[in-house]
Amino acid sequence: MANPVVHFEVMGKDGAALQAFYTQAFGWELLSEMPGYAMVHPGGEGGIDGGIGTSPEPNHSHVTFYVQVDDLAASLSTVERLGGHTEMPPDQVPGGPMIALFTDPEGHLVGLLEAGSMGG
Repeated sequence: MANPVVHFEVMGKDGAALQAFYTQAFGWELLSEMPGYAMVHPGGEGGIDGGIGTSPEPNHSHVTFYVQVDDLAASLSTVERLGGHTEMPPDQVPGGPMIALFTDPEGHLVGLLEAGSMGG
């Protein structure tokens, strides 16, 4: 696969309740916790890590997956040419990778994560 899905997020009104739900429902392990957000590992062969937390936008629950790409700007350009819309331009996650967000032509929020961009 040229651009694999490498991360997911489940965000909602009550991050702690969502974390409890997913860890109890599926046995997912909490890897690290920050205020309102926790990294989780679903476990198993081939599973990808993700995050579960409180949405920064009140009353806005969503699930987002992140696709790994080599170049955020080039990927966003392609997305826009195909009818998508940039929602968040490239930005560095504190201590983490460069990411961006876009919506597809039907409005689904999708994340991009730049390969090799882990910051410090």
